[in-house]
Amino acid sequence: MKKLILSAAIVLGSLSTYAAIAPVQNSVQNTITIADEYTEIKLEELPTAISDALKVAYPDAVITKAYVSETKEYKIDVKMADQEGSLFADENGKWIQK
Repeated sequence: MKKLILSAAIVLGSLSTYAAIAPVQNSVQNTITIADEYTEIKLEELPTAISDALKVAYPDAVITKAYVSETKEYKIDVKMADQEGSLFADENGKWIQK
């Protein structure tokens, strides 16, 4: 009987710990989502450093769209031959791995 009561106490204690952690995890996930939002910009607004870095790294790439985040990270949609993809860079033209 003591083992049953002890087991129930452990299970209930585990559930209360999970309930306390869950809101913190949701808060962190929401923060990450907000930080990763990008706003589309005109191609002319893209910093020259990024355009130059793209020409060096991918000479045949064509920029189709450009976006900027609140933290001045840029997302660039590019097209090369039959392939399309996105690249990320800071305002100085340094590539960011995402």
